[in-house]
Parts: sequence; C-alpha cells; structure tokens
Amino acid sequence: MRRLALLAALALSASAHPALAQTVAEPSDPYIWLEEVSSPRAMAWVEAENARSLAVLKADPHFAGFYADALKIAEATDRIAMPRLIGGQIANLWQDAAHVHGLWRMTTPTEYEKPEPAWQTLLDLDALSAAEKANWVWAGADCELSSEKRCLVALSDGGEDANTLREFDLVSRSFVSGGFMLPKSKQWVSWETPDSLIAARDWGAGTMTASGYPFVVKRVQRGAPLTAATEVFRGKPDDVFVIPASFTDGAGHTEVVITRGITFFEAEFVRVTAQGTTPIAVPRKSTVKGLLQGRLIFQVNEDWMPKGGQPITAGALVAVDPEGKAAPELIFAPGPRQSVDADEVSVTRDHVLAAVYDNVRGRAMRFTRSAGGWQQSVLPLPDNAAVSMVSSDHASNTAYVSVQSYLLPTALWKVDVASGAAVQIKQTPARFAADGMVTEQFEATSKDGAKVPYFITHRADMPLTGATPTLMTAYGGFQVSYTPHYSGVTGKLWLERGGAFVVANIRGGGEFGPAWHEAGLKTKRQVIYDDFAAVAEDLTARKITSPQKLGIYGGSNGGLLMGVELTQRPELFGAVSIQIPLLDMLRYEKLSAGASWVGEYGAMANPDEKAFWLKTSPYSNLKRGAPYPETLIWTTTKDDRVGPVQARKFAARMKEYGLPYLYYETTAGGHGAGANLKESAMTTALEMVYFQRHLMEAN
Repeated sequence: MRRLALLAALALSASAHPALAQTVAEPSDPYIWLEEVSSPRAMAWVEAENARSLAVLKADPHFAGFYADALKIAEATDRIAMPRLIGGQIANLWQDAAHVHGLWRMTTPTEYEKPEPAWQTLLDLDALSAAEKANWVWAGADCELSSEKRCLVALSDGGEDANTLREFDLVSRSFVSGGFMLPKSKQWVSWETPDSLIAARDWGAGTMTASGYPFVVKRVQRGAPLTAATEVFRGKPDDVFVIPASFTDGAGHTEVVITRGITFFEAEFVRVTAQGTTPIAVPRKSTVKGLLQGRLIFQVNEDWMPKGGQPITAGALVAVDPEGKAAPELIFAPGPRQSVDADEVSVTRDHVLAAVYDNVRGRAMRFTRSAGGWQQSVLPLPDNAAVSMVSSDHASNTAYVSVQSYLLPTALWKVDVASGAAVQIKQTPARFAADGMVTEQFEATSKDGAKVPYFITHRADMPLTGATPTLMTAYGGFQVSYTPHYSGVTGKLWLERGGAFVVANIRGGGEFGPAWHEAGLKTKRQVIYDDFAAVAEDLTARKITSPQKLGIYGGSNGGLLMGVELTQRPELFGAVSIQIPLLDMLRYEKLSAGASWVGEYGAMANPDEKAFWLKTSPYSNLKRGAPYPETLIWTTTKDDRVGPVQARKFAARMKEYGLPYLYYETTAGGHGAGANLKESAMTTALEMVYFQRHLMEAN
C-alpha cells in the first residue's frame, strides 16, 4: 500500500527475474529463541515487557474509566442473547460478571421472545473449570441431527484452537457416562449416526499436515476405543487440512461430505457412502454450505462451465446433485459490485438464505427451488447494513437474522422464511450517544487507479480542518468482507469523545467477490497495502484528519497489514496498533498454522515470492532511525493459530534498533483479545489509552 512507484517497479522486476530475486540477502535473525513459546527465557522476556508497558498504560488517568466502560458494555445483561436452534428449542452461551467462563443454557422459542426469558442451565463452565482446575473456554457444540438430543461439546484450554470433545445429553443436562470423548487435538468431528462419528484429528505420528491440522478421517463407533476407529478417508501430508461435515435436510436426505483442503482456497470434495467415498463434481475453489431437497448447496469461487449445465460465474451459489446425475442449478450470481458473504449463507427446511452486499451495503435474500428454477426475493429487513444469519435449522422455516450498522445497534429479527414475513424481536440498547453522528461512504483512488470504498463515522458538524482524531482499520485478506458493524466500545470510548472511525474495504477481502480477493494474492499483494495508504491519503486530502491525528489498527492478517504500513509509510500515521499479528513472513510457514496460508501469501521456496517478502515483510524491513510513531504490539500466549512469537520478535527488534514501542501479551485467549470478557475489556482499555495519548492529547 505504501509503496512508491519506484518500489512497485522494483517488485515487478524482481518477480520477472528469479535470478535477481535470489541476490537479495536474507537478514539474520537473533531472536529465534523467542519462538519457544513457553520457555522460561521467553516468558521472562514477556513478563518484563508487560511490566514496562503496563506501567505506562495502566498508570494513565484514562485507563480506569476506559476499562470500566469497556467492561460494563461487555458484561451488560441487556445485550442480546444470540439464539441457536437445537431440536426446536433455543440455546445460548452466556457470559457476564457472575459467569466469566459462561453458562450454556436453553429455553423455548416462545419464552425466548420475552424481555426476561426463563433459562434452563445446561452446563456451567465456571463450575466445571473450578471442579477440574482448568481454564475452559467454550468452543461450540455439534448436535446429532436426527433427534438433536445429544451434542459433542468442544472445550478449549485457555482459548486455543485445539479442543477436547465430550458427549453431552440435553435431556439429563449432563455429560454422557461412557459416551464419546475425544481428547485434546485440532480436530473436526461430525455425527454420522447416533452411534458413530466421522472424525479428523491427531491419530498419532504421521496423521497431521505441515500446517498442524489432520488429514486422516476415521469412523468412531460408540463404546469402542479410539484405537479401534476405522479409516474412511486419507488426504496427503502436504494438504492444509481435511474436514468432515454432516448435513440433513427437511425431506430426510443426509450427506456426509469430506473437504480435502489442498490449499487454503482449493479443495476436493467427497461424499461418504455405504460403499466408501465418491468425488463430488465441483470446482476446487468452492465451499459447501448445506443440504436442501437432496441438493448440496455450494458457493463457487471460480468461473465454471459444468457438464450439461449453464455457465456459472465466480461467487455464485449453486445447488449440486451429490450423485452427479443432474446438472448443477444456479441459485444466484452476484453482479460486478456485489458479493455473497461466504459466512452468511444458511439453509432452512425449504429455502436458502444469504446476505448479499451491493457496494458493501447488505440485505437478506431468500432463494426458493421450484419447477421453473430458483426464485429469489428480498426479505423485509433494514437495507444498507450488515446482515448475519444467526440461526436456522433443517426442520423448520424459522430463521433468526441480525442487522446492524455503525450507528444502528444490533437488532434481532425472527423470519418466517416460507411467507417472507419478519418481525424484530430484540434490540440492543444504544451503548453510546449517537445523536448528531453520521456515517458516510467515500472512495479513494489507489495507485493503480482502482476505486477503494471506505466508510467513515463522525460527528455531522466535524470541522474539515484536518484536526479530527481518527481511527482506521481494515483486514485485506482471505476473502473476508469487512462489513458495517456496531461497536459500543468504539462509540463510547472514541466517537463520543469527538473522534472519527474509518473502515477501509481494501482488496484482499471479499467485498466484491473472488476477484477482489485474488487481485492481492501472493506477489500481487502490494495493491492491498497501496489501497490502505490511498484511503489514508484521501482522508488527509479531504481535510478530515492529518497524519499526526490518524491512528490505525488491525489483527491477524490485519496485523500484518499494520506492520507493512508502519514500515512502508510511517509518515501517514500518528499511531499504529498491531494485534495478534503475522510479521515475520520469511518464517511464517514454520510457525504455528502458517503453512496453511501459502495459498494467500506464497511460499519461501518460490524465488519470486520470497523476493517479494524480503522487501515487504515487516520484521525484515524495520530500519534504525526511521521516523516510526510509537507502536503498540499485543498478542496472546495461547494463540495456537498465528502464535505470539512474531509479535515478540518484532518488538525485540524495535528495542534493538532503539525504536519506540509498547508490548503486551496476555497469557490466555487464543487467537483473540482474551479468554473472557474481563480480559478482552482489559486489552481494549489498554489500546484506547494508547490512542488517546497519541491522537487526542498530542499536539
């Protein structure tokens, strides 16, 4: 993003000439020892860095108030208890001040709609953690679909991706004595029948990919030890992962589908039958979303000309006969500035629901299969907002859908999908005073001429003098769309204090479908960083803010984005917060789950891709004496996806070079801000203190 034309030209020339790429020297790395996540030496370093940074941030007079406000919002008992339909009942995982780990609980649909529902506790995670002397974090529940009376409850130690699975009986509200129990692993497990599971997990030496995920699928029978599990499918050690999933539809059809992830974005799909496994004829760049009337619902992320069917464009929804006897059916094809949110597609008894975005403004759509083809309609929900398919099931045409925007608190709607009727049943109270605030959408022009949209929320009377303290964020990777969202904490701690908030919809995301994502893959990634810089420059050109008043933040891949922006264009920003980041791109494949992301970032064994990251990787491109703003870097010890080590090494190199930084590492929380609401509020308060000091108080 922040590359000048000359630098972009150098990137292109290195890509065109592998011999030239190989002449770039790889810097030495004196901080490999920080990659030993829990070693005494590394943890002593973390403790010292935490003490130094907390002495600055927690001593700030704003910290106590920020923490109190953030925690009050996080633990508010009047927030929406988001529903999950299980067996015709409503389940929910609830955390508050009295239930730090959480309560898994259930009520009836009628009771749920009351202002104060009567809940029945299924599982008290605080009591369980105390009894087992563990730090259990809820990681979800997968319920057997024929009766939905028993579930596999996933429990994570401190928020890791790895989890333990235990069978739970919803009727007795207890773990099943002698029931299914799968010990800690990175694993995907799905019910095949009430008495058998299809499981991908660590089965022992030689069953996990280089990315740290399973590639062997076995059938686990009730009452039999895991050692007796029989193999169903085997991928390859150099795959990213293999994931089994079970689907049932309202007509009684069932399918068990195994996704063999060849790369992060490419997969082969097979169905499990009594005779073994058979392939499903879909493009590799596809994802399976559900089952309806015996047809598997896929989102296809590449152009496809199926045999005997009509042309299908990238980003479309299609219905596929799993046996391959009938041609695929086109459900919906988005236009050039449209996209189907990949995470917001659900299936009811008779319909497909999806969040469809037009220039990053969402609406909920219903798709119905008929003799004349698929019919579509728009559900009567607020437009120009973010739409989430909260819950639906195969047994009914009831769905729960949430709607929110930057100034509209999250509302929950109950939808009768068959009739298309919708009624709002719950509304989150406003968490900040939004009177006099507006959200606008602008476009910036990137270096290559691409138009990059962004949203800015601010006071309507904001003076255009370049003096408004502004926070800006983006993600820019993995086809993840950054859609409008309501953040009570951002509103309370930033917007109410006169700040502005910006979300940039840069390339690498999915806001405009697969092409928007693929424009920034691997060695083409500089356009992502140029897009972000273009938005920053546009904010200054419009005199909304100025570099000394502009702060940026992002996490995970967004943390990499922040690191690149810091090292390429430090003159554009007054503060940079780098969250749970990738930063050492020359070694990322060897760290945590890094090998799984080669499809996004490239491989260091490829000379062109390595040459790109030699010039771009933040850890390798920090410069002594460069005019970087004081940078906040934070991560979590328990993150087993990206890991804390890249953040540690980046901070250590900044210290070596005499560069200004603050570093904070919480010991729990996985790939997030903390394992519970208190820890998350703590991280939020620390970050907001940092931005307050640099953007609102600095001259």
